[in-house]
Amino acid sequence: MSALEDLVRPSLARIVAPGDGYAPERGEYWGSGFFIAPGWLLTCAHVVGKGGAEVWRSRSPVGVTWQGGTTTGEVVLAKPRPEPAHAGRGRWEFPDIALVRVHGADDARCVWLSDRAPTIPAPVSLHGWSRQTGALGLRHGVGEASGRDGKALLLTGALPVEGLSGGPVVDLRHGSVIAMNKGVRQTEGAAVPVTALRELHDLRGGDILHTVMREHDLYHLARFNRPGADTDWTRVQAGLRDPGAPGLTPAQRLHLYGHLAQLPPPSGPGEIADLVQEAKSRVVQSDFRSPFPEDLRTWREGAALLHGLRDLGDKGGRPELDLDAVLLYAAKVARHTVLERPGDTDPETLRHFTRWIGEQAVLYAQPVIREDIVRLLGEVSEPFPARPAAPVLTRERSSRTGADVLVDIGEPVYGERYPLSVRLLYDGRDVTPLYSNDLGVRRHELQEHLREPLAEALRLGDRGEHLAVIEAFLPRALLDEPIDEWRLVPEGGAAGDGGEYEEDDFFDEQSMPLGLRRTVLIRDRRRNAKAPIPEWRRRWTATARGPLAGIPLRGESTDTGHQSGGRRESRLGTFRRLSGSGDGCVPVFCGPVGSGAGREAMDVALAAGHPLVLWRRDGHDHDGCRAFHRSAARLLSLAGRAEGLHAHVRDLRIGALDPEIALSEGLMGRIAVLYDPPDRPPYASEIMRPPPPAGP
Repeated sequence: MSALEDLVRPSLARIVAPGDGYAPERGEYWGSGFFIAPGWLLTCAHVVGKGGAEVWRSRSPVGVTWQGGTTTGEVVLAKPRPEPAHAGRGRWEFPDIALVRVHGADDARCVWLSDRAPTIPAPVSLHGWSRQTGALGLRHGVGEASGRDGKALLLTGALPVEGLSGGPVVDLRHGSVIAMNKGVRQTEGAAVPVTALRELHDLRGGDILHTVMREHDLYHLARFNRPGADTDWTRVQAGLRDPGAPGLTPAQRLHLYGHLAQLPPPSGPGEIADLVQEAKSRVVQSDFRSPFPEDLRTWREGAALLHGLRDLGDKGGRPELDLDAVLLYAAKVARHTVLERPGDTDPETLRHFTRWIGEQAVLYAQPVIREDIVRLLGEVSEPFPARPAAPVLTRERSSRTGADVLVDIGEPVYGERYPLSVRLLYDGRDVTPLYSNDLGVRRHELQEHLREPLAEALRLGDRGEHLAVIEAFLPRALLDEPIDEWRLVPEGGAAGDGGEYEEDDFFDEQSMPLGLRRTVLIRDRRRNAKAPIPEWRRRWTATARGPLAGIPLRGESTDTGHQSGGRRESRLGTFRRLSGSGDGCVPVFCGPVGSGAGREAMDVALAAGHPLVLWRRDGHDHDGCRAFHRSAARLLSLAGRAEGLHAHVRDLRIGALDPEIALSEGLMGRIAVLYDPPDRPPYASEIMRPPPPAGP
């Protein structure tokens, strides 16, 4: 056996039906799995799904047989979780991943999980159990990770055979597990990247993953430091590395991850990405205008983004960039932990960490970076007392303001299908794409298809105190689409649960309507596809400065809710009135604007350059319109300027949903807001994309 195969085999497990021992002749074999931390097993959701609904409810164990014996485990986290009636059959979508707590397996040998997405193409080996040749036995094959298709890692060469599902896929170049076997489609194999573990964090109970990864890193550090230990993953990785190669060594990485594992976990992706961005900008000395989206969940994943860093100018980039960036990031994490989480970290643990960083910086970091590290550590622990230092001139750009989310729904194609995309917007100008669907979906399918990419984008956009704003670019026919009432979980399913929907789940951040917690803005897609006209910019400047005043969107629809003279205002009449109104005026309409008279008037308001419009998108009567216009006038007065609208609109939406509040305050109707600033992002702005992988 090769050194890597020798390491993988003891970690492999057979997933079987629970019962009295293991009897392959009774057909109890379900699939493969592998240990990633003592007592923690990773496999495919469809493998444990063979146990049916009771397994999903954690009311029935699964059988686990491995080199250390036979025992049982329970499914702790899994995605997707099927409806109980369909558990164990049907098609299993990605990520198709399950985490199993295995009782009595604390001494199981564990694999080393890759800390980042694999570099493609990559030579790989596939491992697991199978009956393909008759008797159940271990199987091993060599192939190539050849590409990606959505969330799938594609495999060529040796393909996963029946029974290998849930077994590990090992990167032979770097010596790490990068994926797990899922199945075969046509002539290619499909595997689940181990980075799919990130998707389990947002399920109920997902915080346990911090514990699992902590135990993973501490397990490997303990094995590496054990006197007279057998061959371990770190030493094998060192043997695969080119002699004299610059940058972070496997041993340094192992010790770093061991220290990071003992710190309080980060609160979210943005907290990690901020520190990565700061370290990268300082070391490379380039204007990184926006961080590229990574759904980071652990401190180790942040370090992984800097491992292999090269000068993006590709002018014989300095090889020490790699280690400089990682050590600077580590110092920033230590300082951040002390400042943001005082009292959560054991002082002795932090002292050991800062001492290790300081030692590595003295030995390997460039002088200017070493000074930065010493200055940071001086604010953290006693071994490095603070001392006066000259200001450091850098070109860092802080990304602490986070990002907002652009949902773009295009004009219909192929009949009535609307193409979709979701992007992140940084600082109002830099755009990073996350998801697109050019084939399009029908109107009633919009929420279903956008739910998952929208949830992912919001996770990435939230930073510290910044709650990402949703800006929806819509065709004018869809301006009445109730995006503020969308939820990130399906009706009838609690957040991350897949079970029964409970009333208390309304106040779960994933379950409540988006507009009750976040700012949801409607924008005009057609107008933003062109360079802004002068009137649009002028009126935006006025509304941003304030004050705001209401004006009827249609002349015959007054604040009394009655028809004025019984005659509909002509388009030119509307244009004359709206274009001649004050720049701080906001058109108000008691009715929908996606069709009919409301649509005609909205077209005119946009042509006149109005960036703000308020309207009511649901059914109503005259009495309701009078109340709506009173609420709109009060709203504009309280807001004062464009930015002030957000909090007051959110307050109205919450109040209108409560019958008692709505009755006492005269609130009614579903309020919608066009909030459409020009130059956000700038017209024809360049889309920011991640740089190419820097290599191992």
